[in-house]
Amino acid sequence: MLDCAMTSRSGKPLRAQVLDETRMREIVEFTARTFLTPYPAPFGALIVDTKTGRRLIRATNAVVRENDPSSHAELRAVRLASKKLRRTSLAGFTMYSTCEPCPMCMSNALWARLDRVVYGATIADANCHCLQIHVPAKEIAGRSDMKCAVEGPVLRQLCDSLFTHPKMQKAFRSWSSGKPGRRPGSRKPGK
Repeated sequence: MLDCAMTSRSGKPLRAQVLDETRMREIVEFTARTFLTPYPAPFGALIVDTKTGRRLIRATNAVVRENDPSSHAELRAVRLASKKLRRTSLAGFTMYSTCEPCPMCMSNALWARLDRVVYGATIADANCHCLQIHVPAKEIAGRSDMKCAVEGPVLRQLCDSLFTHPKMQKAFRSWSSGKPGRRPGSRKPGK
């Protein structure tokens, strides 16, 4: 019998890839709304029920708005989801993030027992615009006792467009992570 189930180039069933891309587009659109506020952010996270795909919660980065360096989109989404469900375990849920989670956010996803984390832009992409900790999310997950599938990048160019948007570029210049005309994290000449 002929197997008519289509797969993508990555070997993932086409239906699953389409669902991941649909969810990623949703969180990109939600995150892009921050460009209409005084606090633009390229980082957004969405948590959905793994089986049904039903949205549970969305969040964006609020580090500058809340003056809280831990107020990353992924952490905020986990906090809001846990409060909404009134439990600490988010087993049975998947997180979509516009950017590969940093070690803090990926560790939090593991402690929350998320089934999957799907990301768009990479840590390297983000580092072109702001400071990053260069430890891949897959490495954090691989060194853990908790199991969580990490998949990405998904719609990388679309997610990276959040970083290159003119309003975001202006915000990056005002953030303390770098000075205009310098790549964040680079040293001043002579230092």
